[in-house]
Amino acid sequence: MSTRTRRTRMFVAATLAAAALTLTACSNGKGVRDEGASAGSASTSAPTASTTPSSKASGGTSTGTGRSNPAGWTSEGSTGGAAGSSGTTGSKGSSGSKGSKNSEPTSTRCSTTSTRMTATEVSRPLNHLLLTVTNTGSKNCNLIGYPAVRFGEAQSVPPAFEDSKPQAVVTLAPGESGYASVLLSAADGSGSHGYTAKSLAVYFNDGASAAHPSLPAKGVYVDDSIRVSYWQSTMADALAW
Repeated sequence: MSTRTRRTRMFVAATLAAAALTLTACSNGKGVRDEGASAGSASTSAPTASTTPSSKASGGTSTGTGRSNPAGWTSEGSTGGAAGSSGTTGSKGSSGSKGSKNSEPTSTRCSTTSTRMTATEVSRPLNHLLLTVTNTGSKNCNLIGYPAVRFGEAQSVPPAFEDSKPQAVVTLAPGESGYASVLLSAADGSGSHGYTAKSLAVYFNDGASAAHPSLPAKGVYVDDSIRVSYWQSTMADALAW
């Protein structure tokens, strides 16, 4: 073999040996080259934010229940502000005084047992009779409503002039008098069923007792125009009807 050929073979062998060394250095022992971690294998998701509220929420302290305590509340749940004073209990109203057990009414209804009655024929107004009741008792008495008069054998009592009703009940002190008038007949003669009566019964409002005042001896003429006034405190008020 020539010297040139030997050198060429030695050069090739050296080159192959160097290449083998390089391959051995880069191998991971498994015949696979390690290129390092892949750029796509790194996690790209951001850490999840905690959903639990901060234990130091603005304006209050943590209650340990996941909700921030409102500002001004204490650990016992009461408000931090000063508690208002409770209102005072309303005072009881004073009870009304009881009436005396022995108290009696200051007045009673007038009746025949405590009064005296007269019937007087007057000239003005025409065809009128004036009834006068005087309290002969020791206590006040009330003249209630109007007198129920019955002349002679009449089967009914005449109606009253409703407009003559006074504002208040007439009360008679002992010795005082009350009055009522009776329109006996129409002044113009327009009445009918007239007759002459010689007796009179006057019933008080109690419906039981009746007074029998005397009439003139000649009697009085009565027709179906007859009306009476309510009891009045003065003679003038009674004769106005």
